[in-house]
Amino acid sequence: MSGNDREATVRRLMEQAPRPVPPEIHTEAVRRGGRMLRRRALARRLLWLLLLAAAVAFTVWALTARPWVEPPSDTTPPLTGW
Repeated sequence: MSGNDREATVRRLMEQAPRPVPPEIHTEAVRRGGRMLRRRALARRLLWLLLLAAAVAFTVWALTARPWVEPPSDTTPPLTGW
């Protein structure tokens, strides 16, 4: 099949009138699409809530544990030269 034949075939297919969609398929697709969008929105909200909870937990831990402060020494240095 040469390039011109393929192009003519594609043009003919695109110019044909589309077949009408049965109404029951349309309503089912709309229902499923709406449910899918609600699930995605719920999942997105839950992930944001989880991220916020993790940030709050990290902040509380950092303020109580103070990981940037050097821990106190358990031993004293030897006293020499007195």
